[in-house]
Amino acid sequence: MTITWICATWGMTGANLAANVRMAKDAGFDGIETGVPEDEQERSHMRSLLEDMGLGLVAQQWTRGTDATAHAASFEEQYRRAIQLSPLLVNSHTGRDIFALAENLAIFQRASALEKELGVPVAHEMHRGRVTFSAPSTVLLLDALPDMRLTADFSHWCCVHETLLQDQGESVERAIARSFHVHARVGHAEAPQVPDPRAEEWRPALEAHLRWWQRIVDVRKASGASTLTICPEFGPAPYMVTLPGTGRPIADLWEVNRFMKDFLTDRLVV
Repeated sequence: MTITWICATWGMTGANLAANVRMAKDAGFDGIETGVPEDEQERSHMRSLLEDMGLGLVAQQWTRGTDATAHAASFEEQYRRAIQLSPLLVNSHTGRDIFALAENLAIFQRASALEKELGVPVAHEMHRGRVTFSAPSTVLLLDALPDMRLTADFSHWCCVHETLLQDQGESVERAIARSFHVHARVGHAEAPQVPDPRAEEWRPALEAHLRWWQRIVDVRKASGASTLTICPEFGPAPYMVTLPGTGRPIADLWEVNRFMKDFLTDRLVV
């Protein structure tokens, strides 16, 4: 099995998409993760850039609306737009933490039907504010939806549960078994992003996440998968801590995400 390295465009500082795509290519990434433009000409431009650079796409989307019906419609609209670019997969922020389970299930069932109809795989991201915000809420979904795939972002669960998930072992394993895409951001008990994963004081959190990611590699490899997509996804302010009174980030985001790629290339056993 190989790792397909995906570069998050979130927080990149190139002058435009073309510059960001070139940065990703030059840094050794195999693709980018970004939202798909609504405008047809912009989508065509994105397609041409990626084809010219030989890069793949993980299409990012976010369901929206005041109720479950609107969220389901939002998923479909964005999904149908995304598949025009033949992405490796669609990574979706799906549903809401404030919806009842039945409402969220209706959204996911619509998403599953579209995925089966159109063939592009979907991974639903573990994320605060979504139905996957916590370990227990996600396990309920996994019980009800045997074909559901996850984007593993354990940083959110660390923040929500205020631990490094030492008491959530069974739920973590359930999530690992369904994880098909990884967001390699390191969280801790009080936030979804450590200030700088290179700092020694955050080594325990980094190593805890590394163990989860290695388990995902092991499970996917055992399943016969040929590749696993991993996206180092540290974010800009306000995810990244800033210096008081200046708003200046305390670390260089591009350097941090490149460090994560290099660290995982060195440490993951594939």
